[in-house]
Amino acid sequence: MSPLIMSPSSGLSQRTAELNTKYDVDSRTGFMASQVPVRRLPQPWESWEVLLDSAVNGKFQPGDSLNLSLEDARRSQSWRASVRESAIIPTYELNNSDTLLRRAHLVLTFLLHFYVQSLPPDAPIVIPKPISTPLLHVSATLDMPPVVTLSDTVLYNWDFKSSSDSLSPIDLDNLCCQTLFSGLKDEEEFYLSSARIEIRGVEALELMHLIGDDIRSSMPLPSSTSSPLSSSPSINDDVSQFGTKTSPKNLIMSSTPLGRVRDHLSQLAVVVNDLKRLLLDVQNGCDPTAYYNVVRPWFRGEDSDEKKRKWVFEGLDELLGAGTLAKSPTELSGASAGQSSLIHTLDIFLGVDNRRPVPSKSNAESEPSFLERMKSYMPRKHRLFLDDLASWKPSLREFVLEMGDDSLSAAYNKAVIALKEFRDSHMIIVALYIIGPAHRAAEAARQKREGVVDVPAMDKASLKGTGGTDLAMFLKGVRNQTAGAVVETVHT
Repeated sequence: MSPLIMSPSSGLSQRTAELNTKYDVDSRTGFMASQVPVRRLPQPWESWEVLLDSAVNGKFQPGDSLNLSLEDARRSQSWRASVRESAIIPTYELNNSDTLLRRAHLVLTFLLHFYVQSLPPDAPIVIPKPISTPLLHVSATLDMPPVVTLSDTVLYNWDFKSSSDSLSPIDLDNLCCQTLFSGLKDEEEFYLSSARIEIRGVEALELMHLIGDDIRSSMPLPSSTSSPLSSSPSINDDVSQFGTKTSPKNLIMSSTPLGRVRDHLSQLAVVVNDLKRLLLDVQNGCDPTAYYNVVRPWFRGEDSDEKKRKWVFEGLDELLGAGTLAKSPTELSGASAGQSSLIHTLDIFLGVDNRRPVPSKSNAESEPSFLERMKSYMPRKHRLFLDDLASWKPSLREFVLEMGDDSLSAAYNKAVIALKEFRDSHMIIVALYIIGPAHRAAEAARQKREGVVDVPAMDKASLKGTGGTDLAMFLKGVRNQTAGAVVETVHT
């Protein structure tokens, strides 16, 4: 049977409206768009959609593809010329509609990546004004980078295969994507894997809300601050720290709140285990070789370019000089699973510290990690949600440590371990979809360059410094830091 999420009538938070308005977090779809996103922009922006249709239907090859033919190069070159010759369309009329702005960002960034990634590998990267000018304006309005993000490929890129009641539970098998680079089912399944995780994660958000409410109800009124996951408003922003006369350990003697927290944490572990299963299920519909060679090249960012070419946005200096743009874009990394607000929420809620290097007495001010940097690629209201959640006092971890209850600690550890195992599975997917194919692609390129017919396999050292190897090391570090959040229990 298809996994279903709970419907809005299944006891979800009374703060549903506030969560949606303030944070764009929906009781049915979580961080994904609350309704099916706009499928196509109206006039006068329809011409962007036409250019995108032309690129998708053209079945373009990335400019650095080993399979690129002269005909492939000619077709993409002709398309890029049509982009340069198209009109620069004003965007100010989009500003009153977030749904249209989101679709505009999706379409323009897909055009951007088609343009950039279809260029010859030695060509300078200059994004023409018909793309750069509206994209920079739309991105500034949304406070998003002018590059493809997870919100473009997943959060605002979904639809139903068949009609669905807007109030009924979402059937994860009834989801499809609106826009793809390659048109391959492999690409769609890759995005849908993340979409299904986001939808299944709605129950995790609700469980975290319930835990937050139980912790707040167990605390004296002056000593806790509101969380975006709790029902009660903030009582006092001057947070009393544990260890004072208002310590929860001295005030909570009833087992009822603790029992509920334990139960909710146990169920949270179940949900996170479901997320792991959904992550691994990507193998059922997405071929690793097709993903690496045909899909992934399209949403690479500036920092993935082997020749370290800078992306030049034509007309940027004019916009800065006129004051219509406040600053130059600095974040151009492209879409990444690290941009999932759901996974960041789990990290924050469970108290996982993903700063690198890990803070210590000799290193109190650690540099922002990749995951922290990825927050700037999230929708603005989702960033606000995470910031508010991070400021919530007492945190779950503080509460668990202060209570010193073995059964509570065990339930907390169960949820942390489930998240650690989710990251173990992520490492498996990275090995299958990036590291392995990167190894094979590098070998194929060498054989083609040298005319070698049969060569021995490359050792692991030859992959050192490539994106795949760095990614594996990074994920191991995050996995280990997640495991490090486990708390000790008094009794074994």
